[in-house]
Amino acid sequence: MTTPFKLELTGMAHGGSALGRHEGRVVFVPYAIPGETITARILEDKRKFATGEIVEVIEESPDRVDPLCPHFGPGKCGGCQWQHIDYGRQLELKREVVVDQLRRVGKFDNPIVHPTIASPIEWGYRCHSTFTSLPGGELGFYSDDNSQVVPLDTCLILDDSLLELFKQLTLDDENIERIKFQVGSEPDDRMIIFITTDDLAPEVEVDFPISINLLLSDNEPVNLIGSPQVTYQIFDRSFRVTAGGFFQVNPPMAEVLVDLVLQRLNLQGVESVLDLYSGVGLFTAFIAGRADYVLSVESYPPAVTDAEINLDDLENIDLVEGPVEDVLEDLDGPFDAVVVDPPRTGMTNEVIDELARLNSPTLVYVSCDPATLARDAQKLVRQGYRLIDTQPVDMFPQTYHVESVATFRR
Repeated sequence: MTTPFKLELTGMAHGGSALGRHEGRVVFVPYAIPGETITARILEDKRKFATGEIVEVIEESPDRVDPLCPHFGPGKCGGCQWQHIDYGRQLELKREVVVDQLRRVGKFDNPIVHPTIASPIEWGYRCHSTFTSLPGGELGFYSDDNSQVVPLDTCLILDDSLLELFKQLTLDDENIERIKFQVGSEPDDRMIIFITTDDLAPEVEVDFPISINLLLSDNEPVNLIGSPQVTYQIFDRSFRVTAGGFFQVNPPMAEVLVDLVLQRLNLQGVESVLDLYSGVGLFTAFIAGRADYVLSVESYPPAVTDAEINLDDLENIDLVEGPVEDVLEDLDGPFDAVVVDPPRTGMTNEVIDELARLNSPTLVYVSCDPATLARDAQKLVRQGYRLIDTQPVDMFPQTYHVESVATFRR
């Protein structure tokens, strides 16, 4: 560790740390807020930049608040990064991070980024979460530096029904690696998903209604007790989600995403739309009601099976199972619009090349990572698209994570 020094924090980095400059290099400091002046100490020196810690807050930001969770703070649970920041300021910082990534990574001079849309629920919003199992049956999240698993007795961003389940469940099986808790739109629609080191089901005894599933190492779900699915109500439609499948963690904000995608598509009822990384059919379902035809592409087989059920009443949809790269190679189009909702890693070069070949006039990109959005946006622009605007959405209050909906046009 170095001698403590005075540091003025001037911005927020993607990843949740505030940053300032000391002796010509950037220093990243977690649990700090832009605008604060602190005494800092270097923890890790990377030559061009460094990571540090707060020794003392000299000038405190008016946006600093007392965190609610006892597990929040340096060396503790890494599930949240921003509980010390007023929620209104969190929204501003998320927009600033999106702007910064588009400028630095995407090389956009003046990107249009709208104010972040707030979540109606700041706490207790997560409808699913995965915990790591510790010896003795305790559950926890990795620490903020990923060096250890921190045992938890509460988690304030969990849905109340899941928090109750988390506190009730006690297991002592050394083969349990992780446990996912998931709740549907109804409080009694609850599920536990086990991930074990040997793909063998643990012995489980519960005295409350719960579905129990095992997720094998190849991501194949195995139903043990109750139902293999939970159900989410989004607007007037129900979506079945099988254990192992993806669904947004904050259902009210999933409705916001649907609205944003539909607004940006501006469909007139005659269009053909391509929906990539379509999961259980969330966007496909609502696009189909406003378009002439939707082709939905998803690689995870159980999600495609769910989509077949979720979209059974819609006749203007085709579902294709397979990696997006492979499916796109066989498509000729034309498509009036494309919607993409890729994983955090973003789109591959192969996907972007195929999208350029299809030459759809409108592309709507739903992103859960500003850095990969910025990278992919630059590549799309090189292929002839224009970035029109980006709308940040706060799917994950109390964390640095931010969802975005970006619009591209030819």
